[in-house]
Amino acid sequence: MTPRTTAPEDAYTAAPFVPADGADLAALRRAAAECRGCPLHRNATQTVFGAGDKDARVMLVGEQPGDQEDRQGKPFVGPAGRLLDRALEEAGIDPSEAYVTNAVKHFKFTQAEPRKRRIHKTPTLREMTACGPWLAAELAVVEPELIVILGATAGKALLGSSFRVGEVRGALLEREIHGRPERLVATVHPSSVLRAQDEDRRAAYEGLVADLKVAARALS
Repeated sequence: MTPRTTAPEDAYTAAPFVPADGADLAALRRAAAECRGCPLHRNATQTVFGAGDKDARVMLVGEQPGDQEDRQGKPFVGPAGRLLDRALEEAGIDPSEAYVTNAVKHFKFTQAEPRKRRIHKTPTLREMTACGPWLAAELAVVEPELIVILGATAGKALLGSSFRVGEVRGALLEREIHGRPERLVATVHPSSVLRAQDEDRRAAYEGLVADLKVAARALS
């Protein structure tokens, strides 16, 4: 009887694909392109690694790439990313001086049939945990003064499954993340602002800006 072989993704960890300590962001990005640490790579177009200033004082962490990010290979290039840039500028944070990334580096989606629209699907805690070594590596290289958590998935990836955005949003937190003491501010994901009903969208946007202003004050 032929012994059953296991694929790398069956282990649900990116750790074997992450370069040794001392790798810069370019090396991490090249390695991440070959990541097979969980099954999400099978259907995604490509890995979407973080982008931005390697010396950024603030790192923004979202959930996962969306449809446009998956196609372009860059984080936050879709409508939510454009809204986030506008909110950052209004809050007093220069988007060009930030580093943006996602807790999960591959797009998870459902699709009724080929050529139909790909619908975002929330990553599981197991998938978030599998991708954790990439986020730890990014934090080790960038060494931001502050992390902005964008939404529940990013919060659970960084702070555990009990995280709730509504309980801590807009507050300056201090936690140990991947063995490093970090300061964090949590807020909603910009995509949730876009999903809000027309009459509620302005208030949702203003809430996002208010939370980002807390982050701006923490950096001043």
